[in-house]
Amino acid sequence: MSLDTEFERVSLPLENAFTISRGTQTAAENVVVRHADDAGMTGVGGAAPSTHYGETADTVAAVMPDLLDAVERVGDPHAVREIETELRAVVNGNPAARCAVSIAVHDLAAKRLGVPLHRLWGLDPSDAPKTSFTVGLDETDRVREKAADAVAAGHDVLKLKLGTDRDRELVDAVREAAPDARLRVDANEAWTPKEAVAKSAWLADRDVEFVEQPVSADDPEGLRYVYERSELPIAADESCVTAADVPAIADRCDIANLKLMKAGSLSEARRVIAAARAHGLEVMCGCMIESNASIAAAAQLAPLLDYADIDGSLLLDDDPYEGIDLPDGEIRLADQDRAGTGARPASE
Repeated sequence: MSLDTEFERVSLPLENAFTISRGTQTAAENVVVRHADDAGMTGVGGAAPSTHYGETADTVAAVMPDLLDAVERVGDPHAVREIETELRAVVNGNPAARCAVSIAVHDLAAKRLGVPLHRLWGLDPSDAPKTSFTVGLDETDRVREKAADAVAAGHDVLKLKLGTDRDRELVDAVREAAPDARLRVDANEAWTPKEAVAKSAWLADRDVEFVEQPVSADDPEGLRYVYERSELPIAADESCVTAADVPAIADRCDIANLKLMKAGSLSEARRVIAAARAHGLEVMCGCMIESNASIAAAAQLAPLLDYADIDGSLLLDDDPYEGIDLPDGEIRLADQDRAGTGARPASE
Protein backbone atom coordinates (compact mmCIF):
# COMPACT_ATOMS: atom_id res chain seq x y z
CA MET A 1 0.00 0.00 0.00
CA SER A 2 1.21 3.51 -0.75
CA LEU A 3 0.20 6.79 0.85
CA ASP A 4 0.27 10.19 -0.82
CA THR A 5 0.77 12.93 1.75
CA GLU A 6 0.55 16.69 1.60
CA PHE A 7 0.02 19.71 3.86
CA GLU A 8 -1.01 23.34 3.61
CA ARG A 9 -0.93 26.38 5.88
CA VAL A 10 -4.25 28.10 6.51
CA SER A 11 -4.86 31.46 8.18
CA LEU A 12 -8.17 31.49 10.03
CA PRO A 13 -9.59 34.89 11.05
CA LEU A 14 -11.48 34.92 14.35
CA GLU A 15 -15.01 36.23 14.63
CA ASN A 16 -13.84 38.44 17.51
CA ALA A 17 -10.40 39.24 18.88
CA PHE A 18 -9.63 36.64 21.56
CA THR A 19 -7.68 37.70 24.65
CA ILE A 20 -6.27 35.74 27.56
CA SER A 21 -3.83 36.86 30.25
CA ARG A 22 -0.87 36.21 27.91
CA GLY A 23 -2.06 38.19 24.88
CA THR A 24 -4.57 38.68 22.06
CA GLN A 25 -5.28 36.77 18.84
CA THR A 26 -7.19 38.00 15.81
CA ALA A 27 -6.37 34.99 13.61
CA ALA A 28 -5.19 31.42 14.07
CA GLU A 29 -2.47 29.91 11.92
CA ASN A 30 -3.21 26.21 11.39
CA VAL A 31 -1.57 23.59 9.20
CA VAL A 32 -3.79 20.95 7.57
CA VAL A 33 -2.42 17.51 6.67
CA ARG A 34 -3.91 15.03 4.21
CA HIS A 35 -3.04 11.36 3.69
CA ALA A 36 -4.55 9.65 0.62
CA ASP A 37 -4.32 5.92 -0.01
CA ASP A 38 -4.30 4.15 -3.36
CA ALA A 39 -8.03 3.42 -3.01
CA GLY A 40 -8.87 7.13 -3.08
CA MET A 41 -9.62 7.61 0.63
CA THR A 42 -8.15 10.62 2.39
CA GLY A 43 -7.38 11.20 6.06
CA VAL A 44 -7.40 14.77 7.37
CA GLY A 45 -5.64 16.25 10.39
CA GLY A 46 -4.78 19.69 11.67
CA ALA A 47 -2.05 21.39 13.69
CA ALA A 48 -2.82 24.45 15.80
CA PRO A 49 0.64 25.44 17.05
CA SER A 50 1.11 27.56 20.17
CA THR A 51 4.14 29.73 20.84
CA HIS A 52 3.62 28.97 24.54
CA TYR A 53 4.75 25.42 23.74
CA GLY A 54 7.48 26.53 21.34
CA GLU A 55 5.68 26.08 18.03
CA THR A 56 4.54 28.30 15.18
CA ALA A 57 3.12 27.64 11.75
CA ASP A 58 6.68 28.12 10.47
CA THR A 59 8.10 25.38 12.70
CA VAL A 60 5.25 23.03 11.81
CA ALA A 61 5.83 23.61 8.10
CA ALA A 62 9.57 23.11 8.57
CA VAL A 63 9.30 19.64 10.12
CA MET A 64 6.23 18.43 8.23
CA PRO A 65 8.09 17.02 5.16
CA ASP A 66 10.18 14.77 7.42
CA LEU A 67 7.08 13.64 9.34
CA LEU A 68 5.20 12.84 6.14
CA ASP A 69 8.20 10.94 4.80
CA ALA A 70 8.02 8.76 7.92
CA VAL A 71 4.34 8.01 7.27
CA GLU A 72 5.08 7.09 3.67
CA ARG A 73 7.90 4.77 4.78
CA VAL A 74 5.54 2.82 7.04
CA GLY A 75 2.84 2.88 4.39
CA ASP A 76 0.02 1.21 6.37
CA PRO A 77 -2.37 3.70 8.06
CA HIS A 78 -3.51 0.95 10.43
CA ALA A 79 0.03 0.67 11.85
CA VAL A 80 -0.69 3.60 14.14
CA ARG A 81 1.74 2.62 16.89
CA GLU A 82 4.59 2.15 14.41
CA ILE A 83 3.82 5.43 12.67
CA GLU A 84 3.70 7.41 15.91
CA THR A 85 6.95 5.81 17.07
CA GLU A 86 8.54 6.86 13.76
CA LEU A 87 7.17 10.40 14.10
CA ARG A 88 8.69 10.72 17.57
CA ALA A 89 12.01 9.36 16.31
CA VAL A 90 12.07 11.94 13.50
CA VAL A 91 10.94 14.93 15.57
CA ASN A 92 11.02 14.66 19.35
CA GLY A 93 9.39 18.05 19.97
CA ASN A 94 6.81 19.84 17.82
CA PRO A 95 3.74 18.13 19.36
CA ALA A 96 1.19 20.02 17.23
CA ALA A 97 2.96 18.99 14.04
CA ARG A 98 3.12 15.35 15.11
CA CYS A 99 -0.49 15.47 16.27
CA ALA A 100 -1.75 16.68 12.89
CA VAL A 101 -0.16 13.65 11.27
CA SER A 102 -1.51 11.33 13.97
CA ILE A 103 -5.04 12.67 13.47
CA ALA A 104 -4.87 12.21 9.70
CA VAL A 105 -3.60 8.63 10.10
CA HIS A 106 -6.38 7.76 12.56
CA ASP A 107 -8.94 9.39 10.28
CA LEU A 108 -7.79 7.37 7.28
CA ALA A 109 -7.59 4.10 9.22
CA ALA A 110 -11.16 4.48 10.51
CA LYS A 111 -12.41 5.50 7.06
CA ARG A 112 -10.89 2.35 5.56
CA LEU A 113 -12.90 0.33 8.09
CA GLY A 114 -16.03 2.39 7.45
CA VAL A 115 -16.65 3.47 11.07
CA PRO A 116 -16.44 6.69 13.08
CA LEU A 117 -13.28 6.83 15.15
CA HIS A 118 -15.12 6.72 18.48
CA ARG A 119 -16.78 3.46 17.42
CA LEU A 120 -13.41 2.01 16.41
CA TRP A 121 -12.35 2.76 19.99
CA GLY A 122 -15.53 1.13 21.33
CA LEU A 123 -16.90 4.30 22.91
CA ASP A 124 -20.55 5.14 23.63
CA PRO A 125 -21.49 8.51 22.09
CA SER A 126 -24.18 9.06 24.71
CA ASP A 127 -21.43 9.47 27.33
CA ALA A 128 -20.13 12.70 25.76
CA PRO A 129 -20.39 15.79 27.99
CA LYS A 130 -21.29 19.21 26.64
CA THR A 131 -18.49 21.49 25.58
CA SER A 132 -18.09 24.86 27.22
CA PHE A 133 -18.04 28.07 25.19
CA THR A 134 -15.18 30.43 26.02
CA VAL A 135 -15.59 34.13 26.73
CA GLY A 136 -12.23 35.87 26.38
CA LEU A 137 -10.96 38.90 28.24
CA ASP A 138 -12.41 42.21 27.12
CA GLU A 139 -14.01 45.38 28.41
CA THR A 140 -16.64 44.54 31.01
CA ASP A 141 -19.63 45.53 28.87
CA ARG A 142 -18.27 43.50 25.97
CA VAL A 143 -17.77 40.44 28.19
CA ARG A 144 -21.37 40.78 29.36
CA GLU A 145 -22.52 41.01 25.75
CA LYS A 146 -20.48 37.99 24.65
CA ALA A 147 -21.90 35.90 27.49
CA ALA A 148 -25.44 36.94 26.61
CA ASP A 149 -24.84 36.11 22.94
CA ALA A 150 -23.48 32.67 23.86
CA VAL A 151 -26.51 31.87 26.00
CA ALA A 152 -28.84 33.11 23.26
CA ALA A 153 -27.10 30.70 20.87
CA GLY A 154 -27.92 27.83 23.23
CA HIS A 155 -24.66 27.48 25.17
CA ASP A 156 -25.35 26.86 28.85
CA VAL A 157 -21.77 25.94 29.82
CA LEU A 158 -19.41 28.93 29.75
CA LYS A 159 -15.72 29.36 30.46
CA LEU A 160 -14.50 32.83 31.35
CA LYS A 161 -10.88 33.88 30.94
CA LEU A 162 -9.52 35.78 33.93
CA GLY A 163 -6.17 37.21 35.04
CA THR A 164 -6.80 40.96 35.35
CA ASP A 165 -7.41 43.48 38.12
CA ARG A 166 -11.09 43.36 37.06
CA ASP A 167 -11.67 39.66 37.62
CA ARG A 168 -14.51 40.08 40.12
CA GLU A 169 -16.19 42.64 37.88
CA LEU A 170 -15.95 40.31 34.86
CA VAL A 171 -17.40 37.34 36.73
CA ASP A 172 -20.28 39.47 37.99
CA ALA A 173 -20.93 40.68 34.43
CA VAL A 174 -21.17 37.13 33.14
CA ARG A 175 -23.42 36.13 36.02
CA GLU A 176 -25.73 39.06 35.17
CA ALA A 177 -25.91 37.92 31.54
CA ALA A 178 -26.04 34.19 32.28
CA PRO A 179 -27.34 33.59 35.81
CA ASP A 180 -28.22 29.95 35.17
CA ALA A 181 -25.21 28.91 33.10
CA ARG A 182 -22.63 26.46 34.38
CA LEU A 183 -19.55 28.66 34.72
CA ARG A 184 -15.85 27.78 34.81
CA VAL A 185 -12.92 30.20 34.94
CA ASP A 186 -9.38 30.01 33.56
CA ALA A 187 -6.57 32.26 34.80
CA ASN A 188 -3.92 30.90 32.40
CA GLU A 189 -1.23 30.98 35.12
CA ALA A 190 -1.86 34.66 35.95
CA TRP A 191 -2.40 34.52 39.74
CA THR A 192 -0.12 34.08 42.71
CA PRO A 193 -0.97 31.14 44.97
CA LYS A 194 -2.38 33.36 47.75
CA GLU A 195 -4.34 35.40 45.23
CA ALA A 196 -5.82 32.21 43.77
CA VAL A 197 -6.96 30.97 47.16
CA ALA A 198 -8.56 34.31 48.01
CA LYS A 199 -10.33 34.48 44.67
CA SER A 200 -11.63 30.94 45.02
CA ALA A 201 -13.80 32.08 47.94
CA TRP A 202 -15.78 34.67 46.05
CA LEU A 203 -15.80 32.56 42.89
CA ALA A 204 -17.47 29.81 44.91
CA ASP A 205 -20.11 32.32 46.03
CA ARG A 206 -20.86 32.95 42.35
CA ASP A 207 -21.43 29.23 41.69
CA VAL A 208 -18.30 28.69 39.61
CA GLU A 209 -17.62 24.99 38.96
CA PHE A 210 -13.82 24.99 38.98
CA VAL A 211 -10.71 27.07 38.39
CA GLU A 212 -8.33 26.18 35.58
CA GLN A 213 -4.56 26.69 35.93
CA PRO A 214 -4.61 29.45 38.55
CA VAL A 215 -0.81 29.66 38.94
CA SER A 216 2.29 29.22 36.83
CA ALA A 217 3.16 25.74 35.65
CA ASP A 218 6.69 26.55 36.83
CA ASP A 219 5.40 26.69 40.43
CA PRO A 220 4.28 23.15 41.31
CA GLU A 221 4.37 23.88 45.02
CA GLY A 222 2.21 26.92 44.40
CA LEU A 223 -0.30 24.70 42.64
CA ARG A 224 -0.28 22.34 45.62
CA TYR A 225 -0.81 25.31 47.96
CA VAL A 226 -3.88 26.36 46.00
CA TYR A 227 -5.25 22.83 45.71
CA GLU A 228 -5.01 22.26 49.46
CA ARG A 229 -6.75 25.54 50.34
CA SER A 230 -9.08 26.38 47.45
CA GLU A 231 -12.83 26.40 47.93
CA LEU A 232 -13.20 25.15 44.35
CA PRO A 233 -11.80 22.21 42.39
CA ILE A 234 -8.60 22.92 40.46
CA ALA A 235 -7.89 21.91 36.85
CA ALA A 236 -4.29 21.61 35.65
CA ASP A 237 -3.73 22.64 32.02
CA GLU A 238 -0.28 24.11 31.40
CA SER A 239 0.97 21.85 34.21
CA CYS A 240 -0.24 18.75 32.34
CA VAL A 241 1.28 18.28 28.90
CA THR A 242 1.76 14.53 28.44
CA ALA A 243 0.98 11.38 30.43
CA ALA A 244 4.38 11.63 32.12
CA ASP A 245 3.17 14.80 33.90
CA VAL A 246 0.13 13.17 35.49
CA PRO A 247 1.84 11.60 38.54
CA ALA A 248 3.37 14.98 39.45
CA ILE A 249 0.00 16.79 39.41
CA ALA A 250 -2.04 14.02 41.00
CA ASP A 251 -1.79 15.54 44.48
CA ARG A 252 -2.02 19.12 43.22
CA CYS A 253 -5.32 19.23 41.31
CA ASP A 254 -8.70 17.60 40.83
CA ILE A 255 -8.87 17.65 37.04
CA ALA A 256 -6.26 16.89 34.37
CA ASN A 257 -6.77 18.97 31.25
CA LEU A 258 -5.33 17.46 28.08
CA LYS A 259 -5.02 19.09 24.69
CA LEU A 260 -4.21 17.23 21.50
CA MET A 261 -1.75 19.94 20.51
CA LYS A 262 0.18 19.45 23.75
CA ALA A 263 0.00 15.66 23.78
CA GLY A 264 1.43 15.18 20.29
CA SER A 265 -0.86 12.35 19.17
CA LEU A 266 -4.26 10.81 19.71
CA SER A 267 -2.59 7.81 21.30
CA GLU A 268 -0.80 10.01 23.82
CA ALA A 269 -4.05 11.83 24.56
CA ARG A 270 -5.65 8.51 25.46
CA ARG A 271 -2.64 7.71 27.66
CA VAL A 272 -3.13 11.00 29.51
CA ILE A 273 -6.75 10.03 30.15
CA ALA A 274 -5.78 6.56 31.38
CA ALA A 275 -3.05 7.93 33.64
CA ALA A 276 -5.39 10.55 35.09
CA ARG A 277 -8.03 7.91 35.84
CA ALA A 278 -5.41 5.69 37.47
CA HIS A 279 -4.52 8.58 39.79
CA GLY A 280 -8.15 9.34 40.68
CA LEU A 281 -8.40 12.56 38.67
CA GLU A 282 -11.27 13.78 36.56
CA VAL A 283 -10.46 14.58 32.94
CA MET A 284 -11.12 17.48 30.59
CA CYS A 285 -10.07 17.96 26.99
CA GLY A 286 -9.36 21.51 25.93
CA CYS A 287 -8.13 22.96 22.65
CA MET A 288 -6.34 25.82 20.98
CA ILE A 289 -8.14 27.95 18.40
CA GLU A 290 -8.42 25.25 15.78
CA SER A 291 -10.12 24.24 12.58
CA ASN A 292 -12.46 21.26 12.56
CA ALA A 293 -9.57 19.44 10.88
CA SER A 294 -8.42 18.76 14.46
CA ILE A 295 -11.44 19.66 16.64
CA ALA A 296 -13.38 16.78 15.07
CA ALA A 297 -10.71 14.42 16.37
CA ALA A 298 -10.89 15.89 19.88
CA ALA A 299 -14.66 15.32 19.79
CA GLN A 300 -14.06 11.60 19.26
CA LEU A 301 -12.52 11.45 22.76
CA ALA A 302 -15.58 13.02 24.40
CA PRO A 303 -17.11 9.81 25.82
CA LEU A 304 -13.92 9.36 27.88
CA LEU A 305 -14.19 12.83 29.46
CA ASP A 306 -15.84 14.45 32.46
CA TYR A 307 -15.59 17.91 30.91
CA ALA A 308 -15.06 19.21 27.38
CA ASP A 309 -13.71 22.55 26.21
CA ILE A 310 -13.42 22.01 22.46
CA ASP A 311 -15.02 25.19 21.14
CA GLY A 312 -11.97 26.37 19.18
CA SER A 313 -13.65 26.14 15.79
CA LEU A 314 -16.70 28.04 17.08
CA LEU A 315 -14.52 31.11 17.63
CA LEU A 316 -13.54 31.30 13.95
CA ASP A 317 -15.14 33.69 11.49
CA ASP A 318 -15.02 30.97 8.85
CA ASP A 319 -13.74 27.40 8.96
CA PRO A 320 -12.75 25.66 5.70
CA TYR A 321 -13.55 22.34 7.39
CA GLU A 322 -16.69 20.93 8.91
CA GLY A 323 -16.68 18.43 11.75
CA ILE A 324 -18.93 17.15 14.52
CA ASP A 325 -21.96 19.36 15.13
CA LEU A 326 -21.64 21.50 18.27
CA PRO A 327 -24.60 23.85 17.76
CA ASP A 328 -25.40 24.40 21.43
CA GLY A 329 -22.48 22.72 23.09
CA GLU A 330 -23.81 19.20 22.59
CA ILE A 331 -21.13 16.95 21.07
CA ARG A 332 -23.36 15.08 18.65
CA LEU A 333 -21.32 11.97 17.99
CA ALA A 334 -24.48 9.89 17.72
CA ASP A 335 -25.42 11.92 14.65
CA GLN A 336 -22.04 11.43 12.95
CA ASP A 337 -22.80 10.22 9.44
CA ARG A 338 -19.20 9.83 8.23
CA ALA A 339 -16.42 7.41 9.01
CA GLY A 340 -13.21 8.64 10.61
CA THR A 341 -13.10 11.79 12.70
CA GLY A 342 -15.93 13.44 10.79
CA ALA A 343 -13.74 16.24 9.42
CA ARG A 344 -14.24 17.14 5.78
CA PRO A 345 -13.85 20.23 3.59
CA ALA A 346 -16.78 22.60 4.01
CA SER A 347 -17.10 22.73 0.23
CA GLU A 348 -18.10 19.05 0.00
